[in-house]
Amino acid sequence: MTTTRTRRRSGGSDARRARSRSQGESLPYATRQIPCFEVLSEDGLATIEHNADVILEEIGIDFKGDDEALALWKEAGADVQDNRVRMPKGLCRMLIQSHAPRQFTQHARNPARNVEIGGPHTVFAPAYGSPFVRDLDQGRRYGTIEDFRNFVKLAYMLPSLHHSGGTICEPVDLPVNKRHFDMVYSHMKYSDKAFMGSVTHPERAQDTVEMAKILFGERWINPETGRPITCIISLINANSPMTFDETMLGAAKVYARANQATIISPFILAGAMSPVTVAGTAAQTLAEALAGMAFVQLVNPGAPVVFGSFASSMSMQSGAPTFGTPEPALVLYTMAQLARRLGVPFRSGGALTGSKIPDAQAASESANTLLPTVLGGVNFVLHTAGWLEGGLAMGYEKFIMDADQAGMMQTLLKGVDLSENGQAMDALREVGPGKHFLGCSHTQANFVNAFYRSPITDNNSFEQWDSEGSLDIAQRANKRWKQLLEEYVAPPMDEAVDEALQDYMNRRKAEFPDSNI
Repeated sequence: MTTTRTRRRSGGSDARRARSRSQGESLPYATRQIPCFEVLSEDGLATIEHNADVILEEIGIDFKGDDEALALWKEAGADVQDNRVRMPKGLCRMLIQSHAPRQFTQHARNPARNVEIGGPHTVFAPAYGSPFVRDLDQGRRYGTIEDFRNFVKLAYMLPSLHHSGGTICEPVDLPVNKRHFDMVYSHMKYSDKAFMGSVTHPERAQDTVEMAKILFGERWINPETGRPITCIISLINANSPMTFDETMLGAAKVYARANQATIISPFILAGAMSPVTVAGTAAQTLAEALAGMAFVQLVNPGAPVVFGSFASSMSMQSGAPTFGTPEPALVLYTMAQLARRLGVPFRSGGALTGSKIPDAQAASESANTLLPTVLGGVNFVLHTAGWLEGGLAMGYEKFIMDADQAGMMQTLLKGVDLSENGQAMDALREVGPGKHFLGCSHTQANFVNAFYRSPITDNNSFEQWDSEGSLDIAQRANKRWKQLLEEYVAPPMDEAVDEALQDYMNRRKAEFPDSNI
């Protein structure tokens, strides 16, 4: 795919522009050619599903602060007492399987960047929600809108990230009640990849929808269905245990009615927000996700949903979340199997760590989360790149390191090439016993793309590494993100669309005073 650029430079900048164009070319979303790793038998899955049904029917789920939600459930046949909703066995599953799509397209403003969510596909998106940012130069600090724009640009430039993400970091230099305008606009302006919407208030979700209507113009309505295309995906967290609050329900309704996708995702710290066991956490996660996805179908049958799971273990000594441990991996594998049985796309995983800096702990824990993510069959990977400090910080160097790992994972997902070229019998015949393959025709034809090549790892001799400054991987990643930002060239946007977006934001911002709530 070639993207036309609008800025013009001369001299040495031409080479930078060419490199930037290459970097801005995204790999297609990954399509797995290897089987999913599964940890539970049919009997084990049936046990978890039975326990989730018991939770829904006997214990119930609280839908707080939303009378409309309670009325919808009552009309559907649920037992509603105050905020507590108890669903008859099979009701949630019936609503989801009767209406929710198994797979859907999220449209980007550049159609070549559309992503397929569900089925055999995996979409990598940046990490989400950090109030702090960190880099080697300035250390840990509160995020700003400049940081936010930088990460959007980096996600656009990095081929292994298929998605622009959402709240990559919190721009705390902007008012809480208005910063969503600038965040959504940044995704629309500085990238042409698919993006996520605001969920911190129903009005902010509606602003996201209105801005998407401006951005997509005539494309907003699918002429074949008469419904809006799905061009926004948004994170709706359950307030675990077994509760959905007014804010999340309001945002979910806005997006569902506009036919936009929602990720219904219990956010669980096992031991505090769920039982300490894998099976107990899995049953609770399934029950919460079923309730949320079914609610979306009550609001608008057919609206796309993604089954989300975020489960972390906890230090029973300090109470702090822990990452890269075996138990959350087992939860992930289990929930992925359950999502496939249910017939909806699945979100989980990423490159998670409790480390404060991009060190060996960060690399180990992130690898121990990312590999199960890929092997387990996750369709939408929200926290692929940048996560530090249990999600409190977004790291510039970590962003680059994680994106590199995501590129490797995509090579793994391709599986074994059994084409004629992949079998390489011509090379074996040409070389024969006792010789080497370096100069043979097959090697010469394939050496450029034969193996994944990392832009930040060092495989040179000790002497060469030492002569070039003895840099560790974080230092090389530091140079890499700065180089990418220097080479960044914005994707073209129609001036009239840009003006309309800015006019909408300015008018809406003028309607109410700044606030930090």
